[in-house]
Amino acid sequence: MAKKSMIEREIKRANLNKKYELRRNELKSEIKLNKSFDENIHLQQKIQEIPRNSLRCRGRNRCWKTGRSRGFYRDFGLSRHVLREMAHSCLLPGVKKSSW
Repeated sequence: MAKKSMIEREIKRANLNKKYELRRNELKSEIKLNKSFDENIHLQQKIQEIPRNSLRCRGRNRCWKTGRSRGFYRDFGLSRHVLREMAHSCLLPGVKKSSW
């Protein structure tokens, strides 16, 4: 099980992302439309004032059962340990353990 502090940090990052996403997109579109160099620098500084943890790429995928971030399978939303256990106990439809 992941530490509670790490899970709470991920929740905080997700909330910050929701809060600042619209503002960041507006500033980016203004930069694309703007031709003035000085104005672009001013808009870039405004973007840099937005917290870094509000970036979407800062979030980590976590297993919904254990909270583990490493060895994550997107198709199932599970870590590799839980995926293996659930596949062995036939809890994942269409998944078979291969043997050769």
